[in-house]
Amino acid sequence: MHESSENHSPLGANRMFPLPGGDESIDLRDLLQCWDKATARLQETHESLRKEVTRLTDELEVKNRELARKNRLADLGLVASHIAHEVRNGLMPLTLYTGMLKRNLGADAESSRVIGKIESGLTVLNTTVDDLLHFTADRQPNRSYVPTSELIRDVCEDLAPQLQAQGVQLRLDLTDREMLLADKDMLKRAFLNLTLNALDVMPKGGILTITSQVNFGHLEIEFADTGCGITSGDVRRIFDPFFSTKSTGTGLGLAIVQRVVEVHEGQVSAMNCPDFGAAFTLMFPIKAMKAAA
Repeated sequence: MHESSENHSPLGANRMFPLPGGDESIDLRDLLQCWDKATARLQETHESLRKEVTRLTDELEVKNRELARKNRLADLGLVASHIAHEVRNGLMPLTLYTGMLKRNLGADAESSRVIGKIESGLTVLNTTVDDLLHFTADRQPNRSYVPTSELIRDVCEDLAPQLQAQGVQLRLDLTDREMLLADKDMLKRAFLNLTLNALDVMPKGGILTITSQVNFGHLEIEFADTGCGITSGDVRRIFDPFFSTKSTGTGLGLAIVQRVVEVHEGQVSAMNCPDFGAAFTLMFPIKAMKAAA
């Protein structure tokens, strides 16, 4: 007897499988196609979830670091503020007594020289106290519209004798069309600290270039020097309080700059210039600006 050809379907041909409890059947090829599609969708979903988990994990890590930094700064601020006020209370009578002693000694050259050194030391201490108090001051900015270009020129004019003494050339390329809604005193302090920082890294001369422009919805102000630049290890720590690569100073100058910029909803960054030196860029949102009259 010959078997029916229906029992000899070649491998890979459509096969129909009866479904239990009914007369309908399902094609194996359709079943495999549905399986492949479901597997592909599951793989896509898994990959999307993996990327989202990675993103959220990175974001959480950044937020945790920011929170830890703010907590450390808050604790540090309380201690620093207390120390600063205690030191200032001690400096005031010392400065007064030194002035009285200087007047009493009159024209004694040697005594005047010694007193001059004492006064210089007191000035350094007073500067340190000022830095500490500016760093720990947790006040909101007293905002008004400030012509930033004019404020930068005022800072440079105040420091003109030091710029000239060190042989530092000043190049300004500033926009005069915009004014920033900001605290004038805080902003001036930030500009002053960045200019002094540039002077510190160019003791034997160089070029300080200050530019400002409106770019991508922000007012960008850049202070670029021709000093020794920033080492790769220092870039991440350069705005940390009390971190300094100099033998003198408090290490608070750039930390104060960062605090001033952040309280104005801006950002500050530091990077090396293509040839030599370093550039510090302040970015303020354009919503806090208006065109100058």
